[in-house]
Amino acid sequence: MRIGYPCINRSIGCTPSKTFRLASYSDDRIRNTVQANLSCLEKILEYNVQKGLLFLRITSDLVPFASHPVCRFPWQEHFLSVFASLGRYIRDHRFRISLHPDQFVLINTPDPDVLSRSTDELIYHAELIGLMGLDTTAKIQIHVGGVYGDKPASIERFIHAYDDLDERIRRHLVIENDARLYSAADCLAISDRTGIPVLFDVFHHAVNNNGEPVREILDPVAKTWANNDGLPMVDYSSQQTGKRPGAHAEHIDPVDFKRFLKETAAHDLDIMLEIKDKEKSAMAALSAARNDPRLITGLSLT
Repeated sequence: MRIGYPCINRSIGCTPSKTFRLASYSDDRIRNTVQANLSCLEKILEYNVQKGLLFLRITSDLVPFASHPVCRFPWQEHFLSVFASLGRYIRDHRFRISLHPDQFVLINTPDPDVLSRSTDELIYHAELIGLMGLDTTAKIQIHVGGVYGDKPASIERFIHAYDDLDERIRRHLVIENDARLYSAADCLAISDRTGIPVLFDVFHHAVNNNGEPVREILDPVAKTWANNDGLPMVDYSSQQTGKRPGAHAEHIDPVDFKRFLKETAAHDLDIMLEIKDKEKSAMAALSAARNDPRLITGLSLT
């Protein structure tokens, strides 16, 4: 079991998500921006190794406008050695990597243009994984998408679109239950027909479910992950007190997290903390899990 957080580290004074306005695009601007983003990603990885946080969601903004037609700069070739070095570091330190494209990525859309742009964006994410030389345990997570007035038809569109995706995408893609439209049970039904692994979002399940306890739903979810997919990935958060239902917590609730660890004790998992203060809560989660025999940190926690 690894514990991690998404995209940005608030402690190190840089961001791997620098971007710019489309109207300001130039080869020089994208070259300099990507160089700064990759340098910051390297610092985040080093920070995480020092702290024992071996699960990281890499930002989709690492290469701004990578899937947009405006981007003509050969960033893959230019930064090939940098990506290779990052990949070696990730493998050498037993990191787990994931990516989560933006919400505009919809493969069950009825709009062919949206599907084309979504596929281009997924190719970009798959390229990032390939340039780092990572295996199929590195995952790209997406939601099933919209309902578009007909949920069964939208599920069928997802299945047909998934079957048509480039193999570079399919080997890394997983689907995640969401808080409104597609429950974990819906995702499992899609997985039964496609073989796509289901990434279980604990907080989304709390607000969109069919009455299944977490312990009960995790059994079939875990079975969707083959050996070459790595451990099942789980997104964890909890409700922010005083906010609308579904608002992610600002900081981890150690009591709730320990309850979650106990509830999932039968399963080996990698846990992504979708909590707003990022590495601060991830460190608190490590402390809460210090006696859990599943935990992998690369550090001595004594």
